[in-house]
Amino acid sequence: MTVAGGEACISHPLLDRLGVSHGFGTRDSGAPADTLLPIQVHGADVIHLDRALLAAQNQVLVESEADAIATNRPATSVAIVTADCLPILACCESGRAVVAIHAGWRGLAKGVVEAGIEALRKLAPAGESLYAVIGPHIGSCCYEVDEPVLAAMSARFGAEHVSRASSITRPGHAQLSLADLAEASLHRSGVGAGFYGRLAQSCTACEGDRFHSFRRSGRSAGRMTHFIVTI
Repeated sequence: MTVAGGEACISHPLLDRLGVSHGFGTRDSGAPADTLLPIQVHGADVIHLDRALLAAQNQVLVESEADAIATNRPATSVAIVTADCLPILACCESGRAVVAIHAGWRGLAKGVVEAGIEALRKLAPAGESLYAVIGPHIGSCCYEVDEPVLAAMSARFGAEHVSRASSITRPGHAQLSLADLAEASLHRSGVGAGFYGRLAQSCTACEGDRFHSFRRSGRSAGRMTHFIVTI
């Protein structure tokens, strides 16, 4: 565990070993006071913080629509928010460049993970390995999707891969693992095996005492903030 904003959030050993400050949000956690967030729209655009318009207030929104935010500015915290979608925090091995990625099914279909990792690679020192962790999100246990979602995923990842990441529940519907598809995107982006991971036992819909969930609570659901800080 790590602490940010005065409340507990979740860290991952893969990023801890690099000495990179980060936190996956819970119902009660916060983020550093100067954390910067994009205006999320379920797309695949990435903000490069050195080109963004910033505001100086707690957890400000960068005044641009995007679903990933990357930076190589020292001691800079960037974040995204979720309430079932995948939060992905990634960095280079020195921690001098980081990216926070918001990936729902629409973002995955549009390539937001690949776009975020590409932005990170461009900001990172040449030759450094990249590391990524998938945070709390709705698990396949609670995430039944219909044919249009499965078709969009198949168009991006191929029907065979989507079949392995899903389990048919009834005609035209299946339980889908977004994390399996996100890991495929990380692998395609050149993040090597052993350099990415995910939090275990962290289904946002199942664990109402720990996480907010749109599928469980609808429009009244809160949001969790997931941040990562450059060294």
